[in-house]
Amino acid sequence: MVSDQKIADIQDSNDALNTDVVIIGAGPVGLFAIFECGMLGLSCHVVDSLAEIGGQCSALYPEKPIYDIPAYPTINAEDLVEKLEEQAAVFNPTYHLNQQVVSISDKDAKKEVTTSKGTVINTKAVIIAAGAGSFGPNRPPLTGIEDYEDQSVFYMVRKKSNFADKDIVIAGGGDSAVDWALSLAPIAKSVKLVHRRDKFRAAPDSVEKLRKLHDKGAIELVVPYQLNALQGSDGVLTAVEVSDTTGAVKSLKADVLLPFYGLATDLGPIESWGLATENGHITVNPTTAETNIDSIYAIGDIATYSNKIKLILTGFSEAAFAAHHIQKTLNPDTPHHFEYSTTKGIPNT
Repeated sequence: MVSDQKIADIQDSNDALNTDVVIIGAGPVGLFAIFECGMLGLSCHVVDSLAEIGGQCSALYPEKPIYDIPAYPTINAEDLVEKLEEQAAVFNPTYHLNQQVVSISDKDAKKEVTTSKGTVINTKAVIIAAGAGSFGPNRPPLTGIEDYEDQSVFYMVRKKSNFADKDIVIAGGGDSAVDWALSLAPIAKSVKLVHRRDKFRAAPDSVEKLRKLHDKGAIELVVPYQLNALQGSDGVLTAVEVSDTTGAVKSLKADVLLPFYGLATDLGPIESWGLATENGHITVNPTTAETNIDSIYAIGDIATYSNKIKLILTGFSEAAFAAHHIQKTLNPDTPHHFEYSTTKGIPNT
């Protein structure tokens, strides 16, 4: 990952910085945008609210396998981030981590980007690759749950090995809940999956695997139930209490509770920038990734248009659209001859 010393040196600077492109968001799509811009000779500064690059892939599911990245039959999220960082590193991007972009204003035919730490960057274009914006877990409404968080209650799995030989209760019915039940079952002492109904919202193949493991006794499906209370003391969980539709309660032995009820997302300062939005997403031209404001682009999950498919590989394509349009816009009088990377190689290497 990006060195702490490099980040500290950047954050200690009080001078306005200059670059061709500011990328807001250091998730997979933002990282690939560095590469696409670099291939066209565009320098990049990257701003992210998290303390490390990788976005949700690093913060929420670093060990979760991803199956739809071209050329990788399977790759863990953290390994994908590492490969993207390595690919972008040749173009020497500058990272500003643990801070948000709070304002974008026009200045001398450029954009002046200011962050929550007072970093000021003068740029020719902005690419917003902020995923769903800032995010946090949807917490179940259980009395005293805060006392158990980060000790016995976790909203993400960073290392599967931390949950080996544990009695685990997972709550939820979507992909995250089902995927982690499947992933943790081989190493946990027990896995119980609590859901308010017998039908799951996960991928059909995953649900089929889940039910097979249930039939074998490797996973217990606790349906239709919902979380009711926690039992334990001093942050150490001993059991999770669940209730059914009639109000009947039973206790599940547990060392760990993993509630997967999705993320609460917030566009934050982005909402005040005058960008056209639709249902919490930024509307863009699908062939250029342009927003309604000149020199500001949006790519990845935060961008929307007709028939948009929310996949990482879609964001990769949008990064290429944005980078090429920026390069043409900044150099309108220069003839543009498209070249494949196999022909042009990596510039400056």
